[in-house]
Amino acid sequence: MGQLKMKREGLFSKLAINLMFIVYCAMCLIPVLLVLSISLTNEKSLLTDGYHLIPKEFSLIGYQYVFSGTTSILNAYKITMIVTAVGSFLHLLVTSLMSYAISRNEVRYRNQVSFLVFFTILFNGGLAPYYILITKYLHLKDTLLVLIIVLLVSPVHVLIMRNFFKALPDSIIESARIDGSGEFNTFFRIVLPLSTPVLATIGLFISIAYWNDWFTSALFIENNKLYTLQYLLQALMSNIQYLLSNEQASRAIEKSIGMLPGESARMAACVLSIGPIILMYPVLQRYFVKGLTLGAVKA
Repeated sequence: MGQLKMKREGLFSKLAINLMFIVYCAMCLIPVLLVLSISLTNEKSLLTDGYHLIPKEFSLIGYQYVFSGTTSILNAYKITMIVTAVGSFLHLLVTSLMSYAISRNEVRYRNQVSFLVFFTILFNGGLAPYYILITKYLHLKDTLLVLIIVLLVSPVHVLIMRNFFKALPDSIIESARIDGSGEFNTFFRIVLPLSTPVLATIGLFISIAYWNDWFTSALFIENNKLYTLQYLLQALMSNIQYLLSNEQASRAIEKSIGMLPGESARMAACVLSIGPIILMYPVLQRYFVKGLTLGAVKA
């Protein structure tokens, strides 16, 4: 009887925990589904009937308005994907090389270099020197490279990856050196394959940072062919707000396409901005928690 009672209590606990996570997942998914529903709803229906998980009057006018801009959103997608892919790869390469160097005990002045990395977390030069450096000295304004280089190194990621490398057994690296393996060969063929969890975790972080970066474009990009997706959508939202506040412009648009899709266009922009990047989570999920915990084992 005692064992049966314990099994029942264990079953009840599992059901309670599973129910709690089901409710939590629903709370996370419902807002996303609501955003998708609003983007597919007619603007008049939104004003009269409010928000619903299932559109009462289906309409694609919000997406039509987003895609009808003077600057191609498809080109912005291309630029953002190139910047995200190339930037994430270079970020992982530079971060891993630097982190591995300051994680090795035999490297001189590694503690001093680690302090300089940590110091940049606490203080920075400010926006004005940053802008002058990029435009006047590096001459990177209105170039694709500026969208990549500004996020090329993160001190937080360097410290996380350094702690992960310090947790790797020294005997593996020493065995490779005894067998005649050079430093670069050891790093790329032994250390990096063992570091998949932290690489996947930091890769996810920096990919999201590149994908969501609009401030760099706002500062340094004037050529509309180099607009990133987030900056283009940010400009689109500003245009919608201006048109809604301008009675004459609103009337002109209503004569051509009907009611200006304010809320539906905003939600359509949200769906377009989160669509591709959200697919990375299921792929990297199994590495995510492990990468965070192993990277924080010891300082």
